[in-house]
Amino acid sequence: MPRPKLIPTEEQRQKVKLYAAVGTPHEAIARKIGIRSPKTLRKYYRQELDEAAIDANANVGGALYNKAMGGDTNAQKFWLSCRAGWKSWQPPTGTSTPPPFIVVREKKDGENNDRENKEPENNDGKNNDGNNNGRENEKE
Repeated sequence: MPRPKLIPTEEQRQKVKLYAAVGTPHEAIARKIGIRSPKTLRKYYRQELDEAAIDANANVGGALYNKAMGGDTNAQKFWLSCRAGWKSWQPPTGTSTPPPFIVVREKKDGENNDRENKEPENNDGKNNDGNNNGRENEKE
């Protein structure tokens, strides 16, 4: 003899929606309302299962929004971090070294820079002290 067909009541629909809204597993919801199989629960209560989380998120989000707009700074911070991508500022961990800096000395009137103080090279590749600037293997 087949089982009698399930006819959901409005009270059962409300319970399913409430349990699903808070994240109760389908197996537990089915047991709570007297159904043996979660598959049967999904067959007869599909709309309630699908809409429960959406409605719960909308209600909580609306309450959070109202608190934030009412001046609750914790609600504002939470909203901005979750919805607007704001991040808390974290000080550097100290594992990286600071970038090097360069000190440039300003040239005073009458001073030459280092390049102007160097002796010019001869056309043969040797400077005035007789060195050939690292070109030992070149033929002269």
